[in-house]
Amino acid sequence: MKSKRENIKECAARLFRQKGYKATSMRDIAQEVGVEAASLYNHIKSKHELFQELLLQMANLFTKGMNEINDSSYTPLIKLEKLISMHVKFAVEYTDSISLITHEWVHLEGNSLEEFTELRDSYEKKFEDIIKDCIDQGFFSPVNTEIALFSILSTLRWLYSWYSKKNDINPVELEKEFIHCLLDGLKKK
Repeated sequence: MKSKRENIKECAARLFRQKGYKATSMRDIAQEVGVEAASLYNHIKSKHELFQELLLQMANLFTKGMNEINDSSYTPLIKLEKLISMHVKFAVEYTDSISLITHEWVHLEGNSLEEFTELRDSYEKKFEDIIKDCIDQGFFSPVNTEIALFSILSTLRWLYSWYSKKNDINPVELEKEFIHCLLDGLKKK
């Protein structure tokens, strides 16, 4: 059973996704939760606190997953497959919260903005290093790793938007298809 705070966070994430962070008011969140706006303050300090918590929670989930995968003894290719699977799982499980990563993060301020960008930059660097390892170990042909990183992450970051309209697809099959398309390509061999 979800706590009241978790329910509030889910409702806020859904509204931030639908209306945008700036256009969502505390009154909107309270209405979505089914309480009076004043009673929200028994559980949270502000809309921005909710927003920060949602974004940093997602950034920390990705960081934790990356660290576990990166520190494993898997080959670089398996590491990439595991990372793609993780992105698909998170897009399916946290559709609303993950949507904030693509464009709403710009509304973060101060230490939370600094923490978020440091986590994101570190994640992207480790991801790119794994791509480089795939090239060095002969799994991939030599490619521009920045372009490969951009291509893969751009696709994965926007998956939530597509999946929310096509959620009749089995998540396990979705993982397999994404791994195939992003790592094996579409050319007939």
